[in-house]
Amino acid sequence: MGNEPTMMTYILESPDQLKNNILNAKEITKELVDLYCEKDYRTIWIIACGSSSNGSNCAKPFMMKYLNCDVKIVNPSTFLYSENKIKEDDFVFVVSQSGCSTNSIDALRKLKEMNIRSIGLTGNANSDFKKEADVTIDWCVGEEKVGYVTKGVTTLCLFFILFSLEAGLRKGILSKDAYDAVFEELKEAPERNRIVQEETMAFYQTNKKVLTSMNVAYSVGFAQGYGIACESALKMGETIKVPSFSYEAEEYIHGPNLQLTPDYTVFIYDDMEAGSKRIGQIYQATQSVTDKTFMVTNNPIVPEDHVIRLPFDIKEPALLPLYVLPFVQTISYLASDDLNSWDNHPLFAQFKHFASTKTDTIKDIMPDCYTEKE
Repeated sequence: MGNEPTMMTYILESPDQLKNNILNAKEITKELVDLYCEKDYRTIWIIACGSSSNGSNCAKPFMMKYLNCDVKIVNPSTFLYSENKIKEDDFVFVVSQSGCSTNSIDALRKLKEMNIRSIGLTGNANSDFKKEADVTIDWCVGEEKVGYVTKGVTTLCLFFILFSLEAGLRKGILSKDAYDAVFEELKEAPERNRIVQEETMAFYQTNKKVLTSMNVAYSVGFAQGYGIACESALKMGETIKVPSFSYEAEEYIHGPNLQLTPDYTVFIYDDMEAGSKRIGQIYQATQSVTDKTFMVTNNPIVPEDHVIRLPFDIKEPALLPLYVLPFVQTISYLASDDLNSWDNHPLFAQFKHFASTKTDTIKDIMPDCYTEKE
C-alpha cells in the first residue's frame, strides 16, 4: 500500500477528530438541532445502511434517553419498498457517509415525492447529497478515503450524541446540570478511544493465532453493545472475509447458538447497564462451547487473555461506542493486514455491474477504496 492511507490511518486520527468535534458541538449540530426544534417530534427516523446504520444503532440508546423519544432505524430499501408511513410528528433524515449511495439517494427522492423535507446527513458535503437533498448537513468526519470506514462510524455516533445533548437542552428535556455532567465525561472519550486502541494492539498479539484463523465469527450485545456488535460483524466480514454475523444477545441464544462448535469465534460486547448481568451469563454459556470467546467488559469472570478492560470511571455507559469501536476496527485491520485479505475473489469484479451501490462520484470522494462500501 506504500504511503497511501489505510484503515489504521483513520483509526489513529479518530481521537483528535472526536476532540475537535466535541469542542465545536454547538456549531456542528446547530442546523439539525434547529430543524428538530421546529416542532414537537415524537419519533426520529434514521434511514441508513451499512456502517451508517451501525453508527446510528450505537447512538440509539443515548438518543432515546436524552431526547425522550423513539428512534427508528430503517434501511433505505426497506423505506422505499414497504416501511414508509411517516406521521406528522416524525422527524426523518437520510444518512450516508459517502453521500453517493444509490439507495440513500433514492430515499431522499422518495421523501420529496411524499412532500416531506429531505434532510441528508453525510460525511461529504459536496457529494451527490448536495444536489439531491433539500438540506445537506456534514457530520464532520474530516478526511476518510478508505472504503472500510472507521473514523466515519465513530464520528457519526458522536454527532448523534452531541445532537441529542444540544436538542435536549434547548427543548428543556435536559437540565443544564445534567447536560454538563454528561459533557464532562464526553470530553474524556477521545483519550479513552486512544487507550483502547493501545490495549487492542496488545490483545491482538496475545490472541493472534485465533484472530488470524477464524472460520465463523459471531458478535453479540445488548443496547449500545448491540450497535457495536453490528459494526463488529460488518467490519470483520468485509475485511477479514469470513462469515460474520451480529445478533442482539438474547436473540443469539434463541437459535443461532445451536450451531456453535469449538471452531467458532464469538465477540461479546457488555453494555455495562441493564443487560450486563445477562451478558455475563451468555459469555459463560458460550465459553463452555468455544474457547475462542472474547469480551469487552469489566466483569471479572472473563480471563485476562480473553478480555479488553475499560479502566475508566464510566458514569454514562451509553457513551461506550465512542471508545469501544476502536477494538472492532483495530482487530479488523490487523488481522486483514497480516492475512493480506484485502482483495476480493476475482469473480467479484462483475458484481457491481449487476447491482451497483454507488454513483460514479465515489471515485472522487474515496479514490482509495478497495471495494464499494457505505
